[in-house]
This record gives sequence, C-alpha cells and structure tokens, in this order.
Amino acid sequence: MAVAASRAPCPPIKVRFMHTGLIHSIDFDADGKQSGHLRLPYSIDRSPYFHIHVPICRIRNGAGPRVLLMAGNHGDEYEGELLLARLMRRLAPAAVRGEITILPMVNVPAVMAARRRSPYDDGNLNRAFPGSADGTPTARIAHFLEHDLFRRHDVVFDLHAGGTSMAHLPCALIEQQGPPERFARALQLMQALAMPYGFVAENGAAAPTSMGAAARAGAIGISGEFGGGATVTRETMRLTARAIDNLLIATGAIAAPVLSEADRPAEPMQLLALDSHDQAIYATRRGWFEPVADVGDRVAAGDLAGYYHDLTRLDLPEEALHFGQGGIVISRRLHTDSEAGDCLIQVARPVAAGDLAAPQADIGG
Repeated sequence: MAVAASRAPCPPIKVRFMHTGLIHSIDFDADGKQSGHLRLPYSIDRSPYFHIHVPICRIRNGAGPRVLLMAGNHGDEYEGELLLARLMRRLAPAAVRGEITILPMVNVPAVMAARRRSPYDDGNLNRAFPGSADGTPTARIAHFLEHDLFRRHDVVFDLHAGGTSMAHLPCALIEQQGPPERFARALQLMQALAMPYGFVAENGAAAPTSMGAAARAGAIGISGEFGGGATVTRETMRLTARAIDNLLIATGAIAAPVLSEADRPAEPMQLLALDSHDQAIYATRRGWFEPVADVGDRVAAGDLAGYYHDLTRLDLPEEALHFGQGGIVISRRLHTDSEAGDCLIQVARPVAAGDLAAPQADIGG
C-alpha cells in the first residue's frame, strides 16, 4: 500500500554560510540516482577549514511514496549502517517508484569514533532535535533533518540498536505522535516490518528524538532496536534486512526484496508498551551488576532481576534486585561495572493493538 503525499513539498532551507549551516549539491527534484555528501564546515585543530562529510544517496523515479532511511544516529549501532550501505550499492532507479533517500551514517563522526555520541561536541543526535542551524555539528545535523529533509518525505525509518553498553530485544518502535490517522498508519507500517516485537513509546510532542522530529515535520516516524552490544549477528542482520525490505514494499516504494532472501513466515508481532521509568531498575550507587533475567524473558512484578555487588565492601552481601513491574525484558546493561543512574534492566508490558490510544491532536508543522 502506498503512502500518499499529504502536503505540498516544502521549499528547501538553504544555509550556505562559511562557518555554519550545512551544504549539499543534491537535486531533490531530479530523477535517477545521486550520491554525495551533506557537508558541515567545522574548524578543528589540525584543519581550520575542515568539513564533516555525511554520506547521502538519493534515488527518484517519478511520483510515488517518499521514504527516508537513516542509520548511525548513534555511532555504535551497526545493523542499519551496514545494510543501508549495501542498499545504496544494490538499489537501481528502475526498481523504485517514488523517492528513497538513504543516510547510512547520519552522525558520521560518532560512527567513525565507534561512539554513541559525536566526538566533536559530545552531542547525542537522538536528543538534539529540533537543533540549530548555527550550533554545534550535532545541532546542525538535527536542524537540517527536522526542518528540511524530514519534510520532504512521507515516512522516516531510523534504525537503532542497543549500542556498546546494552543488550536489546530486537524490536520495532513507534512513538505516540501525530493525529489518529497518522498514528494508525504508523502502527500498520510497524507491524509490516515483521519483527517479533514492536513497542510504542510515549515521549510527548516536544520529544528531542528523531521520531518526535518526524512527527513535527508531518511525516510518519518508524524506528526500532535491531541488535545490541556494538556488534552484529547473522540473526540481527537477517531481521533488519527483512524489516527494511518490508517497509519499502509496504509503502509501495519497491515491489520485491532487495536485501533479504526468501524467508520463513514471520510470527505475529507482540506489541509492547514502554511508558514509565518504573519499568526499569536503575543503579543508585557504584556497583557491579549480575543479571539473573535476560532479554526476552517474561517476568512478574517482584521477580528477581539480578544482584548488585559492592567490590569495595567485600564484607557486605550482594543486594537482590526485584522487578517493580511485570512484562517482557526488553534490554539489560552489558557492562557489569555500573554507576549511579545507569539503567540496569528494563521491561515493557505486552499490549494488544486495540489498547493503544492514538494521539488526539496533530503536532505536525
């Protein structure tokens, strides 16, 4: 099913100053395949006229759905980065209907540093929206995405994973954003990904995330956590490749898979809700976490989650940690050594699609 354009194309925001903004040579109205870079001037010690180069690929074949695929929002989350790079190489204009824009490493400084955040400004791109045209590199990327690029698309698919410090249940994600009909379509598209789990986050209209930014730009935002531990596996790559193909097919942008092979039928997606900090256990002091439960486990309130050790006080017994709420374990900390404020383990509660309340007001702009 195609996603129809619901608004007139927005004029580009061109910020072409010498020391701020973002520069590119992509012609968004041209048919065919273009590859290039989004360039951010940013003076550094070893190179006073340095430009940060964010790779971009643009494929257009007439009128049709407009889909943006992006990865590398956090640099140490690799399934999306590797598979979108492969998609750039494989996808030909003749196989496309409408427009597909691909950003395999949207926060390229973080990707090259193997870090969650940018080494240039310590910016977390997924907490930087709506950004600033004359801010730090992370703020400028966020500003361009929300105020220019997202507005050109009907669907924004931002691929994440647990990163260096977290094991994560592979699952799709949407936020409760936008008017009821857009939220319903987002739920349809999320289920079309054929991931084993999908969860709905409630972050509010002013969320500094890419999904909040997509909603404010009038687009449908889809995301997900497709792996964890700053690595990839055969299974996480299989699930992610299938999800990318399925989204493009569900929107009508392509007719046949490009990344995935013939696959076994997917089980129905289990929907999860993540809407409270009480669904997680946080460290309150320095310690060493020993998990007992793992991602994918079904747990009840009061069940043992793990133990918290204090290696500076060997005379003290380890502290038993218990879940405050039941559900399915969606993520856990991989690093044993922990500090106050670290999220140690988190559960999401299973829900049915009918239990999800759609937003009642349009926050798009």
